[in-house]
Amino acid sequence: MERPLVGTESVEPAELYARGKRLRDRAPVTAHDHEAAARERPGAKEYFAASNAGRLPELAELRRERMAASPFTFFRGAAGLMAADLAGTPSSGLAAQLCGDAHAANFGLYGTPEGRIVMDINDFDETVAGPWEWDLKRLAASLVLAGREGGIGEPGCREAAEDAVKSYRRTIRALAELPYLESWNALPDASVLSKARADELIDDFADAEKKARRNTSAKVVARWTQQVDDHETGLARHRFVEDPPVLTHVDDATAAAVAGGLVSYVDTLRESRRTLAARYRIADVAFRVVGTGSVGLRSYVVLLHGNDEEDLVLQVKQAQPSALAAHLGVPAPEHEGRRIVEGARLVQAESDILLGWTSIDGVPFIVRQFRNLKGAIDPAALRENHLDDYGRLAGALLARAHTRSLHPQLLAGYFADDEHLDEAIGAYAVRYADRTEADHAEFLG
Repeated sequence: MERPLVGTESVEPAELYARGKRLRDRAPVTAHDHEAAARERPGAKEYFAASNAGRLPELAELRRERMAASPFTFFRGAAGLMAADLAGTPSSGLAAQLCGDAHAANFGLYGTPEGRIVMDINDFDETVAGPWEWDLKRLAASLVLAGREGGIGEPGCREAAEDAVKSYRRTIRALAELPYLESWNALPDASVLSKARADELIDDFADAEKKARRNTSAKVVARWTQQVDDHETGLARHRFVEDPPVLTHVDDATAAAVAGGLVSYVDTLRESRRTLAARYRIADVAFRVVGTGSVGLRSYVVLLHGNDEEDLVLQVKQAQPSALAAHLGVPAPEHEGRRIVEGARLVQAESDILLGWTSIDGVPFIVRQFRNLKGAIDPAALRENHLDDYGRLAGALLARAHTRSLHPQLLAGYFADDEHLDEAIGAYAVRYADRTEADHAEFLG
């Protein structure tokens, strides 16, 4: 008699597929072509003002400027506004660990512990369990906005959105047919391009990979620091060079508080990595503004010295509550940094070996390597025949990410080879891009 390894219910893959297929009665795939805006949504300016809570007020204007640059940048800073619009929309009832902000620019390259370059979702500030549709719709809408910013015609923008959904479906179906260990360990390296039918991106990926391999702590130290003499020890050490408002020094009390937070952070690493982290020595701490949606959060870079002339740079970034949480009714976690870290570990194929969390003066933070072989393909800079390939690539990566927490047989059953989902979400994506352009115009007014 077969018994489950964990839990009390033993379910055959075929039954999971059948369960997923029955969910089509609850939410037909055509139901995902719905209105863009919720009736009781906040206005763009009202949303911006509310989302500044918990941020440093002196950076509010910088955040406004970055969000105002284009409809796409406004969209990137307004995950909570889209969540308000998606609340109450048709859902299959299947939940996954969401990225929460799966727009096209939040897929990037980074290095694995073995030095391989992979491409995956790389931002988890909003991660929470919720309807898989929310991530896919945010990705599709972002592709339309990125394409418009890049000057691509409407047919090309909509094709990129539909191709992302099509690739998501195909990847789910392929993963559902693989042995569990094989699907779980599928690494999104350069080989994913051919699997996702994104061969036009081979040169773009290669260029981004070359840049990623040069994006190291050593490069950060060479560009952002200068060597000074430490009068207490008589030794030379590096210190960050100010570049206001992006990079500024902190006072001694703040530096001490960050250093204290790193002590408790080490205990949140996986056991085999705690000894590694403890070997480094803190040399300097600075404040650094990051991103678009993250502007205004407390974010520090910490310079550490290792073996001989080795340097390591860590980022210590404030963890806010997920912008999706209030619209999904999920309970508040014990620690927002832990929520982000555990979400990333669950979703990513390989997570940063130094990813952890801490608290500083009662405020939650995440800690990770800063620019550890990181690179990106800018979706807004792609030509038309490359944007749809990028959509297919991102759709495949998102599907793999979701199957870490949601059984692919359930989703494969819900899709049941029905191509109408591509058209439904494609139409919604165009409609939501129009809504975002209207929000952006209001934001500028």
